[in-house]
Parts: sequence; structure tokens; C-alpha cells
Amino acid sequence: MSTTVLTVLLGVGLLGLGFAGIAIKILTKKGGQFAGTCASNNPLVQAEGGSCGLCGARPEEKCKA
Repeated sequence: MSTTVLTVLLGVGLLGLGFAGIAIKILTKKGGQFAGTCASNNPLVQAEGGSCGLCGARPEEKCKA
């Protein structure tokens, strides 16, 4: 087997493993949602005073999504 084919197969395998890991995490989470994904929890957005693009929560508010 050539080195190029082996490298491509390894890359595809690692990507597949990553997608499978994320899928398993979503399936095992209650409601299928990741905790703390609101943009108002992001320290960079908090410093700018921006609001969440999904739910509109300000940095000092709890996420509404």
C-alpha cells in the first residue's frame, strides 16, 4: 500500500472517530443539548458586552435557549 493511501485512510478514520465521539456525546446528553453553549458564556463576548445570537441573552443573564 502506498504512503498516500495510508495517510488518506488514517485521516478519514480519525475524522470518523471524531464524528462518532460527538454523536455519542449528543445521544447521551439529556435533551441532546450541550451545556454552556450560549455565546454569553464566552469570555471574549462578555468583555465586549455582546449578546447571544441564538437567544439574545446578555452576559449578565442566563441563557434562554
